[in-house]
Amino acid sequence: MPGIDKLPIEETLEDSPQTRSLLGVFEEDAAAISSYVNQLYRAMHRIYDAQNELSAATHLTSKLLKEYEKQRFPLGGDDEVMSCTLQQFAKVIDELSSCHAVLSTQLADAMMFPITQFKERDLKEILTLKEVFQIASNDHDAAINRYSRLSKRRENEKVKFEVVEDVYTSRKKQHQTMMHYFCALNTLQYKKKISMLEPLLGYMQAQISFFKMGSENLTEHLEEFLTNIGTSVQNVRREMESEVETMQQTIEDLEVASDPLYLPDPDTTKFPVHRNLTRKAGYLNARNKTGLVSSSWERQFYFTQGGNLMSQARGDVAGGLVMDIDNCSVMAVDCEDRRYCFQITSFDGKKSSILQAESKKDSEEWICTINNISKQIYLSENAEEIAARVNQSALEAVTPSPSFQQRHESMRPTIQSRPPTARTSSSGSLGSESAPLSTLSLDSLVAPDTPIQFDIISPVSEDQPGQAKTSGQSGRRTNPFGESGGSKSETEDSILHQLFIVRFLGSMEVKYDETPDVVYETMRQILAARAIHNIFRMTESHLLVTCDCLKLIDPQTQVTRLRFPLPNIALYATHQENKRLFGFVLRTSGGRAESRPTSVCYIFESNNEGEKICDSVGLAKQIALHAELDLEEQSRLIAASSRPTQSSGEGQFVVLSSSQSEDSDLGEEGKKKRESEA
Repeated sequence: MPGIDKLPIEETLEDSPQTRSLLGVFEEDAAAISSYVNQLYRAMHRIYDAQNELSAATHLTSKLLKEYEKQRFPLGGDDEVMSCTLQQFAKVIDELSSCHAVLSTQLADAMMFPITQFKERDLKEILTLKEVFQIASNDHDAAINRYSRLSKRRENEKVKFEVVEDVYTSRKKQHQTMMHYFCALNTLQYKKKISMLEPLLGYMQAQISFFKMGSENLTEHLEEFLTNIGTSVQNVRREMESEVETMQQTIEDLEVASDPLYLPDPDTTKFPVHRNLTRKAGYLNARNKTGLVSSSWERQFYFTQGGNLMSQARGDVAGGLVMDIDNCSVMAVDCEDRRYCFQITSFDGKKSSILQAESKKDSEEWICTINNISKQIYLSENAEEIAARVNQSALEAVTPSPSFQQRHESMRPTIQSRPPTARTSSSGSLGSESAPLSTLSLDSLVAPDTPIQFDIISPVSEDQPGQAKTSGQSGRRTNPFGESGGSKSETEDSILHQLFIVRFLGSMEVKYDETPDVVYETMRQILAARAIHNIFRMTESHLLVTCDCLKLIDPQTQVTRLRFPLPNIALYATHQENKRLFGFVLRTSGGRAESRPTSVCYIFESNNEGEKICDSVGLAKQIALHAELDLEEQSRLIAASSRPTQSSGEGQFVVLSSSQSEDSDLGEEGKKKRESEA
């Protein structure tokens, strides 16, 4: 190592300008050393801090790997191979963490301590001596200045002695301070090299010791373990790349296939309606009433769960129960401000919900799914297969026709036609307690391939002799309470007049009219047909119940739409659970082409007045029965009173004989009319 420049301590007393100039060079060098050492100290302190952070982070990593087996991951939390592998890694990393902790201690002792001592002790000592030397030099200059101003004349000896003593003291102090200052500056040249080399030497020795400990921990067994893990990682990477490629291909295929589905209302010819579903989920808009006439719509996610309809708002953890749809009824409805709406009514009729789907296809699938669930098909093992059979049977059992005339024409054997064989859905059981598959054996109640009448056409009596009309009756306004002026109404003499608001759902021919099950099954099939063919409009009428007949009256024009003679009503019933539905069976003598008697079941919906209507019909039949019994009693009395008249005079006998002759010519109806007039 080359020689080191030094300040001449021997020349401190002389304090020449050359010495002061050389001192300035050494002071400048000391300032540069101080600045550089401060930077080096900060750099080494960062190494020390980073090593401490690395040691703590390594220890934390080992701790987290050990806690992996205690975690409960929703996916893949029970992977024992992964858990064992991470435990092995945790053990190795824990050993490395110990090595890092030892390295941190060695860096603190061998690197940070020497440079800290040099910075805090040696450099600060130089600064302190510099300040003391500057003060001593200033004091010496001041003392010399005072001594130089002493007069040549004899002065006060005391003053002279003080000035001389002051010069002596200041010069001595300056000389001693300057010598110590020069010594410290000369020593700094050696400490500068030591303070920079010693920390670096300690750093390197600490790193070598750390690497030696690491090499001892990384045994051959660990190298084999790491090799196996590396192979596994490569296999997982290849599997991931293959899976990503497959998913990308799937995404491309789905983008092409789903392009038509992006439309809110896809074409049903390309995407047919699935009518055999027993589960469905999707977003629907639910109508919520906010006032007497105002309402709002809320979009939520709806799904079926067993026999329940559930809804879940976006962000909710679980769904909530909307309605129990076992034995419920569902049908499409017409909302003024929305399309594709359908209404679900609970089995007891107390709760209903109106929902809106995004498309016609989605609406029909929801209706079919709820219909299938309402029949409890989902409880069977092969739910979709059974649903397909039931829907096919229901579709073959219902064929809508727009008028009575077409209905009677379609009933003729020569023009009977079966409905299309496309997959459709049947309605629910409407709350009945029959088995879900009861629709597979409907021939015992309803005639097979029976068409259904959905609307009301007034001039129908020409095809139904049981509803024969008199001249001038068709299209005549009728006051349901018998208060019309002019011509006398045929119901004015009836003692019973009860009016109800009803909506006509449909009618169809039935095979039997002796059990209420006929009415219940007809209700089920008519609502099934309405759901299948998306028929939601219903004709509202006034149903007038009298002792002679039942009349359907147009509420606007007061024109009688249909007239049902009371004696021809063989059966009437309301639904067992949904009291809004009621129906009756009307016996007829057949149409023009056929003379066989037939029975037709008519189904109506009321405003929760089904039982009242049935009670009113029952009361009307009782009144009619009593009136008939009274007529028979009057006829019997007249016949009894006519016997003495025959024996008393010949003229009266001739009159009675003429009356009997006229009655025989008039027939049975003439007799009843004569008896009524009597």
